[in-house]
Amino acid sequence: MSFGKTRGFLYKLAKLLGDISAISSGNPKKIAKRAGRRTVGKAAGKGIGRLFK
Repeated sequence: MSFGKTRGFLYKLAKLLGDISAISSGNPKKIAKRAGRRTVGKAAGKGIGRLFK
């Protein structure tokens, strides 16, 4: 397994663990904030990707 694949796996695992942490807290504000930030982050990533295509 290459370093890039390992790093990608670790980043995905960290995102998943962050989601699980927010959900397990049971705090609806924390869950909503997490979901909102993930949505905005995905949109920003797509926008930046289009700029550098």
